Amino acid sequence: MTLYQIKPAFQALLRPVMFWLYKKNVTANHVTLAAMALSFVTGAVLFLFPQPELFALLPIVLFVRMALNALDGMLARECNQKSRLGAILNETGDVLSDLALYLPFMLLPASNALLVIMMLFCAVMTEFCGVLAQTINGVRSYAGPLGKSDRALVFGAWGLALTLWPQLVQWNNDVWGVATLLLLWTVINRCKSALRDEVVE
Repeated sequence: MTLYQIKPAFQALLRPVMFWLYKKNVTANHVTLAAMALSFVTGAVLFLFPQPELFALLPIVLFVRMALNALDGMLARECNQKSRLGAILNETGDVLSDLALYLPFMLLPASNALLVIMMLFCAVMTEFCGVLAQTINGVRSYAGPLGKSDRALVFGAWGLALTLWPQLVQWNNDVWGVATLLLLWTVINRCKSALRDEVVE
């Protein structure tokens, strides 16, 4: 069970916004680029000012980014805006946005920078394996337990917790360690999904 499974209900809530954007000539690629810009600006702020209180920005920005990511996909599919450039922006944008938003974790007190880098490497690998599954069997894998939406929930909640209770920074490395294990599990599950339909001859 991952948050990706509730995506259809989330999209239904956003559909009026999608139609409004379409009428305003906003394209899927515009929305994708807006999500990237929001992530980069927020990441820069957190990187320059790595104070636990400012990490309250994470749950807000991650929710907005999740909505924008849903909207760009809806515009592409339902408004006939699919393009090769859009596919590239969508996949690379997700990875770069994750890196921008989560790299500042390494600057928090009591946070092991190497552990954060390892965690983010595993996060990148989950997306790589998801796309790899698509090249093998034609279906993009969103297997969990810690896909993009799940990461947003976990890290957004942790950012809010750090804002409310700054003393929780002492548990940072435990969170990064558990997240890394869950990301490795996600990598394995996504690779398995790529092999599930393999025909043995």
